[in-house]
Amino acid sequence: MPAPLFSAKLSRRAFIAASTVGFAGLRFGTSASGASGAAPSPARKKPAKSTIVFFLCGGASHIDMWDMKPDAPAEYRGEFDPTRTSAPEIQLCEHLPLLAKQAHHLAVVNGVTDGGQATGDHHAGYYYNLTGHAPDETFKQQGNDRRPYPTDWPYMGCVVGSKRPAHPKLPKVITLPHKPSKLPYTRPGQFAGRLGMEHDPFYLSGSMETPLQFSAPALTLDASITPARMTDRQALLNTLDGLRRGIDTDASVRNHLIQHEKAFSLLSSSSTTRAFDVASEPAEVCERYGKTINGTSMLMARRLVEAGVPFVTVFWKENEAIASKCKSAGGWDTHANNFNCLKDYLLGEFDRALSALIEDLAQKGLLDDTLVLVTSEMGRKPKIGDPRSGGKSGAGRDHWTACMSVLMAGGGVRGGQVYGRTDAHGEYPAEMPISPADVTKTVYHAMGIDDLTAYDMQGRPYNLLDDGRPLLQLF
Repeated sequence: MPAPLFSAKLSRRAFIAASTVGFAGLRFGTSASGASGAAPSPARKKPAKSTIVFFLCGGASHIDMWDMKPDAPAEYRGEFDPTRTSAPEIQLCEHLPLLAKQAHHLAVVNGVTDGGQATGDHHAGYYYNLTGHAPDETFKQQGNDRRPYPTDWPYMGCVVGSKRPAHPKLPKVITLPHKPSKLPYTRPGQFAGRLGMEHDPFYLSGSMETPLQFSAPALTLDASITPARMTDRQALLNTLDGLRRGIDTDASVRNHLIQHEKAFSLLSSSSTTRAFDVASEPAEVCERYGKTINGTSMLMARRLVEAGVPFVTVFWKENEAIASKCKSAGGWDTHANNFNCLKDYLLGEFDRALSALIEDLAQKGLLDDTLVLVTSEMGRKPKIGDPRSGGKSGAGRDHWTACMSVLMAGGGVRGGQVYGRTDAHGEYPAEMPISPADVTKTVYHAMGIDDLTAYDMQGRPYNLLDDGRPLLQLF
């Protein structure tokens, strides 16, 4: 059983108070030097400065969105028609009209497959597509009960953060508007794992009810510690010294304090407040992104890369109000009523948010410096009719890990292209099967990261991702 995060004798007040100080002088992390053991891929002349990952929680239906099969039998092609876009090579779903106007910036990558290495569960899908590493036996044994382990392979964003110099004011890796999924079933793959907790993402939280307001749980501070007291660091250290002596020997708490040490500089920085204040955007900009939690999260992502944050992840926030209609958690896991759930609830919000981000980045001259990746944990089964929702009459699509698509834009990726091809039913790659490791390596390539060396606790080097190859043809 893993050690608890808190000692039984440690009060919450003492923990939060002590967690704001005391580790500034320690050094953490892996070395960025050393050979990776693999021949480096050709470096981009101008590596991207930032990446935004938009993760569609639940498993987005590739065959209903951007790998459509209008000539397939009705039980495969579904109810939607493809529509023309600003790029002759690309066809998108008719319910993505705003994104269709931005297609000249997009690269649609079809035929991403798990190669039979995943389990079909959400946990395994998250892990594979976020880290580039195939799920191990524990995923097969535990399914969606599998917890994040300290020995897990790290999220690609955490790898990028570990290789980038410190930002002067902000965290290098930020995730919003939530941490999937609800405790205790937190999805593996979104953390730093074996790289160490100091490389974990910094989380911003948002809600459906107040989409223009974001909070940072790690910035919670005991009410007795005022900003004035916090600026007097030495006095604060003296005040809390006794508390810290009682907890420094608890390794699990010690690791957790690393994250809270980051909060100290953030709390005292006016630039942090400005970067997180999405409500200060002009009304017309907020309207363009959509005044929903997923829309404002994309707007926040643009603000963060504009402020120089290297890696931002937006996990689609599920709407629990539609869960029963779709036999899902309220996201893209459309086990039932697939077409109505997509048309009435999901595609419109997604279309507005993503198209606004790409348009905004392009207008601000940030798109070539910012890679945008849209991905998910799996695709949907091309043949309509999930047994869990009444079969054909339920009009749902089941999990499908044998084939999915991802979108890329910016970061040196050539827009207006389709890469990869699937069979006539959208079930399997027809050529060039692409693995999640290939997609992850492509992100690293776009960010100019060829050396994937890290060091274990004994100082021994290892490679953070042996598998995969960057999709150089996209650039």
